[in-house]
Order: sequence, then C-alpha cells, then structure tokens
Amino acid sequence: MKLKKIVILGSTGSIGINTLRIIERFPERFKVIGLTAYQNSKLLEKQVRKFSPRYAALDKKHIPDFQKIFGKSLKILDVETDLEFLASLPEADIVVIGMRGSAALKPFLSAVRSGKTVAPANKEALVIAGDIIMQEARRHQATIIPVDSEQSAIFQCLNGGKRDELKKVYLTASGGVLLNIPQTKFDQLSVAEILNHPRWQMGKKITVDSATLMNKGFEIIEAMRLFDLKLSEIQVLIHPEAAIHSMVEFKDGSIIAQLGITDMRLPIQYALTYPNRIETGLKALDFFKLKALTFKEPDFKKFPCLALAVDVAKKQGTLASVLNASDEQAVEAFLDGRIGFTQIYNIIEKVVSRHRVIAQPSLTQILDADRWAREETEQLIAKKR
Repeated sequence: MKLKKIVILGSTGSIGINTLRIIERFPERFKVIGLTAYQNSKLLEKQVRKFSPRYAALDKKHIPDFQKIFGKSLKILDVETDLEFLASLPEADIVVIGMRGSAALKPFLSAVRSGKTVAPANKEALVIAGDIIMQEARRHQATIIPVDSEQSAIFQCLNGGKRDELKKVYLTASGGVLLNIPQTKFDQLSVAEILNHPRWQMGKKITVDSATLMNKGFEIIEAMRLFDLKLSEIQVLIHPEAAIHSMVEFKDGSIIAQLGITDMRLPIQYALTYPNRIETGLKALDFFKLKALTFKEPDFKKFPCLALAVDVAKKQGTLASVLNASDEQAVEAFLDGRIGFTQIYNIIEKVVSRHRVIAQPSLTQILDADRWAREETEQLIAKKR
C-alpha cells in the first residue's frame, strides 16, 4: 500500500481540521507534507508539531516566530505568494483545498496543472473559473474528487451508472436556520442566531450562505462545471433531515441516492481513499431515529439569493465571478455588523445587474471582474444599500 503524501491548504479551518483527524487515524496510509493558514498561527504551530510536515505557509508577520521555533526543520512559506508552489510539489499526491474564497483559484489551477489528485471543499474557484479548471484537469490528467458533501454525493452516485445515462441531478439542501422563520423576521435575528445551523458545523461565511441559500446556488454552478451538466438537469430539493446528500436519476428512471450522517469526515475520507472505502470510526445513519425523509420545493421569493444564482447560472461568463465576489464582501459586512441580513441580497443583486458580461472570459478577465465586483460592493456597503 503506497503512502499518500498530502498538502492541506487551509489546515486550521473546519475542513483542514477534519482532514487531519482522518490522517491521524491512518498514519500507515497518509503523510502530511504541507499545511497552510492565514491568521490562526497558534493552531498551525500545534499542527506542525504534531504532524511534522516539510512545509508550512502562513501570514508573513508570523514567519519570524516560526523560524525561531522550528529552525531548519521546517520550510516556511508566505501564504500570500507561495500557495501555487505548495500545491504543485512533485512529491505531493493529494492537495486538499479547505481554504475559502476566490484566493483558492490559483493554487487549485497549479495543482491540476501538476496532475495531482485535488480534493476541493472550496466552491468559489469552481464557480468563477470552473470551465478553465476542468479543461486544465483534462489536459494534465488531474483527478478532481469533490469534498463538498453534495458534490461528493453526486460523484459517488455517478459511479453507479454511465455519465451519458444521466437524466437529472437532485441537489439537496437542509434549508438552513431560516427554513421555518418568516421572511419578515429575518432582520430581527442576530448574527449568532444566523450562524446556528441546525445540521452542520461549518465556517461563518458558508453558514450565512446556507441561510440565504446562496450556497445552494453556488453548488448548482459548481455541479454544472464538475459534471458537465446543463442547468435543466439540476433540481434543488429542500430536505430538512439532511440524510440524503444528493441523488442522481438515470434515463431508465432509477434514482441512486447517497445517504450518511452529517459529518464532513465522510466525504473527506472518501476523497483521500478513492477508489477504495475504509472504516471511518463514525456512527452509522440510524434509520429508526430518522423516521422520515421529507422534501419541499425551494421558496425563491423567500430566498432570492437562490433565484439570483440560478439566473447567473443561465448567463454564465464573468457573471459568476461577480456573484461570488460580491457575496464574499456582503457576507463579511454582515458578519462585521455593517449591514443587515436582507441587505446581503439587495447589494449583490445591484452589483450583478450593473455588470457587463463577458461570455467566454480568460482568467485575467475573470479576476478583473472579481476586483470590479468587490469595489462596487464596498461602495454600496458604505451607503448601506
């Protein structure tokens, strides 16, 4: 059994932490060779001590401290400039992308151009430049095994049939914290209440996106890129129990669903061990406690961010980059208390409506659209409308 050498981009976030928990259980299978973090240098220090990687990247202000602590035993890199190098290390077998935001795009491309197995939990890179990423992955024979639970479920379900036999993909959504709360009360909820997701423990940004259902909109675009789907081949289902993570319907009417407990270690471990499956050490889904599986149509009026994302999915081009960038800025402003919850959609919609779409953009044009959208969004945030 070959020892798989792993680089984790974003090792101090929830995806990175869970990845390391899996690696710790199977030291005979996996070896960490690179870890990265932005602000959480204390946790990164603990991770480096425990897993002894050859490389670590962090904010440059913390580099002198790491040099004093680890000396020449650790190759210390700048997280702002060296992620592409780290993602393309010749000795790396798998690159786990746990970092959030569009900053993951360049290291993602670097990994696929190096022919790696890439395990992305990051939606943003695939949303804004998925066509380029998938084209480069095919060209360099890289393997992309999504860690995002819904995309992992589709990936697994497609193993049960041929791609050309697919009829429809069902993306499930728990509905988030606001599922049963009237829209009129959204702005009365605190940031802490919005972050109290009923099913998943995630980072703050993705939890807010789950509340607005923008996250599900991103997943629609992501699935289109990953699996070469048309928008008409994707349907969103609100599934409060969150036991079914996604489903694939084939032309003969058969539907294959992937079920499991709500624990990100399941899709992460699948990506690390693919094409094999091994014991996770986690509890199994208990059908007797589950009792029911229910489904609802999404309410596009109550959750206009989902409707906006669907519209962007129809138009494509640089609009996806604009949607993502504006959402990142608006959600950050909400978390900082600079705007109210419903202003997230209002601001993003205005920015998207002002953008002049480039249909088949280059990487430079995608990044230009990203910068433009952030500037426009910040101007609207300053005006609070």
